[in-house]
Amino acid sequence: MKIAFLMDRLEGINPVFETTASLMYECNQREHTVFFLEPHDIYVRGQQILARMKDITVPPDLPLEEYWKKIIAQEQMESLVFEVLSELDVLFLRKDPPIHYSSIEFLAPISKKVSMINDPVGMVLGNSKLYMLNFPELIPETHISRDPARLRKIIDNFGGDMVIKPLGRFGGEGIIKVSTKDPENLNSLINYYVGSHRPYAEREQIMVQEYLKAVKEIGDVRILLLNGEILGAMTRKPPEGSFRTNIKVGGKASAHTITPEEKAVCEKIGPKLVEDGLFFVGLDLIDGKLIEVNCVSPGGIPRINMLSDCRLEKVVIDFAEQLAENREG
Repeated sequence: MKIAFLMDRLEGINPVFETTASLMYECNQREHTVFFLEPHDIYVRGQQILARMKDITVPPDLPLEEYWKKIIAQEQMESLVFEVLSELDVLFLRKDPPIHYSSIEFLAPISKKVSMINDPVGMVLGNSKLYMLNFPELIPETHISRDPARLRKIIDNFGGDMVIKPLGRFGGEGIIKVSTKDPENLNSLINYYVGSHRPYAEREQIMVQEYLKAVKEIGDVRILLLNGEILGAMTRKPPEGSFRTNIKVGGKASAHTITPEEKAVCEKIGPKLVEDGLFFVGLDLIDGKLIEVNCVSPGGIPRINMLSDCRLEKVVIDFAEQLAENREG
């Protein structure tokens, strides 16, 4: 099969902890033809959507880190492979957030001709923190506004700690905990985050959400879903002096066994994800509450593999192959 990965530069990736690297390696082990492209490589010629792709297929059975060095060298060669994107069997959209809207616009017209993981239009929907509002009964108390006075009143009425989340950021960036116990700083923070010096229509909307105290004791759970079903999971605990669990900001991962409550949450969310073409998704839960839906390059496979002694990338590539075969059939 021809399987392509639209992603970030290979040189900046540590393959040992990168989910995309695990998926690419598995494809190469199965002797599929593997292509690499970046968002700016997509273009149109003669009404056809093409891509300036590199064939990074190398001999199988190399150790992962040696494999990665080989494909970087292959990608840096001048010879390019120009392909009609619709002739691919599978296209993995794995560029790290933020979402690259221009490439999504290019890919949307051919989303019915190529098996994409994930569907570009579904990614636009699922990428927004507002996607969680499809499941209001599963999320903590949540408010969104660009009005500082309204946001301050919400926090005052709530009475306890809350979390401010800018809507357009990722990886835990900009997330802070606020409280009425520090009213002077609270006003300043709200005004800063919404950009209250700008006209109302130009201000940034921010999410104010109930702070779940359980995150300090039990952390959060990253659950990977594949085609609406649970693929694997891990617990992440925040570092000392923080409440953010993201691995990039020092969160520590450990093995996790799915609880009946978490399974029930996934069963409610799964059908909607599949309906939107979001086949490979990461959910973040705290104490059974849905906190994040990650559909743009969700990660976690290498760490879950290490913690639970499994090979989740095999299951994902099995699914990708079946998706392509079903489309061909």
